[in-house]
Amino acid sequence: MTHVRLRPLGFREDEDGWIVGRVDTGVCIEVPYAGKRAIELLGSGRTIRAAREELRAELGVELDVSGFVDDLAAVGMVASIGDRVFADTGAPAPSLPWITREMVRWTLSPLLHCLLGLLVLGGVVAAVLRPGVVPRWHALLWSDHGTVVLLSEIAVVAVLVSLHELAHLLTARAAGVPGRIRIDTRLQFLAAQTDVSGVWLAERRVRLTVYLAGMAVDASVLAACLLTMALSGTNTLLSVIALTEMTGLALQFFVFMRTDLYFLLQDLARCRNLYADAAAFLLHLLRRAVRRPTAEPLTGLDPRQRRFVRFYSVLLVAGTGLCLGVFLLISVPFTVALIARSLGVLLHHDGLVDAADALLTLGVVVAYQAVWVRAWVRRHGPRVRGFAARLVRHRAPGASVVRRGS
Repeated sequence: MTHVRLRPLGFREDEDGWIVGRVDTGVCIEVPYAGKRAIELLGSGRTIRAAREELRAELGVELDVSGFVDDLAAVGMVASIGDRVFADTGAPAPSLPWITREMVRWTLSPLLHCLLGLLVLGGVVAAVLRPGVVPRWHALLWSDHGTVVLLSEIAVVAVLVSLHELAHLLTARAAGVPGRIRIDTRLQFLAAQTDVSGVWLAERRVRLTVYLAGMAVDASVLAACLLTMALSGTNTLLSVIALTEMTGLALQFFVFMRTDLYFLLQDLARCRNLYADAAAFLLHLLRRAVRRPTAEPLTGLDPRQRRFVRFYSVLLVAGTGLCLGVFLLISVPFTVALIARSLGVLLHHDGLVDAADALLTLGVVVAYQAVWVRAWVRRHGPRVRGFAARLVRHRAPGASVVRRGS
């Protein structure tokens, strides 16, 4: 008579079955209806044996409920199986926990979305009728002092990125998903992102709203700047904000870096993890090219999903190659030259103002790289350490492979 205690779980019906998961951790799995029904029976107090027998009588299926429960426990959805208690590693603390769902329900209002759409449309009309209000790149160079330009742009970017991520966080919170903002890396780029994995359990309209909330705020701020300048004339601060938002919106189309539009594409493709599927497909092609044993990784996907994965694989290779090329041919030489020039100014004492400018430039460059390295190590460190440990064991003298019996 083994009872199972489940953690709080959510359900959403999908085309091929049911999505089951924990909103707090964002861990979701897909199960057939029999699996969903087994979870309901176990959650209502049935023992493993009773649930198996009731499934047989109700649906005419033989489900290994014991093995199914073990699978659920492996992804953190089970609190205990009989006397076995599973520790809950728990979810990371959400950002701004004092913001409740009731406080931000308005962010999912269709009326708000219509108003933002009208604002963006107004910005487009202003840009078409008054092309002069659209700032050019040289508007960023509004000061003769490079450090002033650099620091002011950092401040503007920090505010706008915070608004972008806050939009994701608030719409997710309105859907009952905690959400957490963190600093991460995308290839050579440092990026802020909001983890809203639990939104996968919400209905599609809510999911798409959460995914596109950041871009909606960006487009609205850009439109407000253009409309204001169309009515009252050009303004340095508004021009800088508009250019920054234009750049941010353009970067969202880099779907190979898992931007907001990537999650939209993934949802439209009905793929669970488009990036992982594409990476597995590319690894399969690579192993096949060097005549290594490999299994087709897309056999479990339907034809539409396979088409999306193949299409995204092309974008992934092309985009990653382009970004790495820009990094090696432009970013690295530029950064090295900037550091060398700043060090040269400091060593030759070309004046107090120039020395301060060089020192601040060095500080900004070093701080950015330090944050990038920390974010990269936090994300990839465990994988790198695991690979290094396996490599050391493989090369150690007298090392042998130990096989466990079944």
